[in-house]
Amino acid sequence: MTSIAWERRRRAFRRGWAEYRSDREGIVGLVVLGLFFAVALLAPLLADGSELRAVNTTDNPVWAPPTEFRPLGTDNLGRPIYDQLVYGSQVSLLIGIAATLIAIVIGTVVGVAAGFFGGWTDAVLSRLSEWFLVIPFIPLAIVLAAILGPSLRNIIFVIGVTSWPVTARLIRAQVLTIKQRLYVERSRALGASGAHVMGRHILPNVMPLVIANATLTVPIAILSETTLAFLGLGDPLRVSWGSMLEDAFSAGALGREAWWWYLPPGLCVIAVVLAFTLVGRAIETILDPRLRAGWRG
Repeated sequence: MTSIAWERRRRAFRRGWAEYRSDREGIVGLVVLGLFFAVALLAPLLADGSELRAVNTTDNPVWAPPTEFRPLGTDNLGRPIYDQLVYGSQVSLLIGIAATLIAIVIGTVVGVAAGFFGGWTDAVLSRLSEWFLVIPFIPLAIVLAAILGPSLRNIIFVIGVTSWPVTARLIRAQVLTIKQRLYVERSRALGASGAHVMGRHILPNVMPLVIANATLTVPIAILSETTLAFLGLGDPLRVSWGSMLEDAFSAGALGREAWWWYLPPGLCVIAVVLAFTLVGRAIETILDPRLRAGWRG
């Protein structure tokens, strides 16, 4: 890429960041995400993970409400809820981001191929995308998770391979639009190869849409993990916010009014999902100013 092209991209980034900073909701979402990622990265310093999966062989009381020494109380095995919440942020965010990467890569490849090549390639890939969209996500994910087994890697894989169709359809539509632009037609008329057109004109112009869509896919992946874990299909060897909710309801925390067990992970899921949504909406507004009136109307 030439220095002129780099300079244009730097100016575009600075302009986009200036617009983003003017979006209060986007800034709030970014700050909230920063706090959660900081907690996840600093988990070993903020909490003790030695009792996360241990049966109650310590002196910790069971079903203990929040106290000065245990700010979020304990569960039915005497495990501190605070420790589970802190370490659970690592697993939930990891699953959300890793599954999103899989979905974005698959969706981008499928969408670009379908829109760029057209013909039978477009027909086959479009039918495949529609097939995944027609099948309800939860039953499909449950079947795949039950077949592959309850492990962190399998949960990431299941969510990733079932979440790409929306991205594929968005990218395909964008590619079809870009193909009709004058500079693409001029490049082809001058004898540029398909690989050159795709690498120089198609991919750079769809990447902003990919990034915006990724920020909106992460919360969906986190909600999917929470759902699968709540149904007992999560990794039994790792603590996530979803597994905390499943453990709490299985142990009867709702009947015992042990709100300190199920309320914190539920609020964390809501906060992260909302924060990612605010960031994604802010990025979408920058990419398509026509959305600004709709979001803020």
